[in-house]
Amino acid sequence: MIKIYHNPRCRKSRAGLVYLEGKGVEFEVVEYLKNPITEEELKDILIKMNVRPTEIIRTQEDIYKKQFKDKNFTDEEWIKILLENPKLIQRPIVVKGYKAVWADPPEEMEKLFKK
Repeated sequence: MIKIYHNPRCRKSRAGLVYLEGKGVEFEVVEYLKNPITEEELKDILIKMNVRPTEIIRTQEDIYKKQFKDKNFTDEEWIKILLENPKLIQRPIVVKGYKAVWADPPEEMEKLFKK
């Protein structure tokens, strides 16, 4: 099953949702600001994306600039920060099987559909 971690208030996230709808595949929408991601889910997403937590941080957010910019945290600490502040997670993230991508631009999803 394909999952899209989505924020309906985000233009880029909405574009990703429209792109996925255009693929004509079944998928599940996870509004992660309403239904928080678990630590296990976040770690799984990071593994599937093959990235570290710092690579999915929205550095333009005020909370990042005020509280976290230029500070050194371990990956585990960043995971906790992201779970406590889900607004900092890039979006949309799309997961299919053993892979996941940050779908900005939405065409990044094509990586999930290649054989």
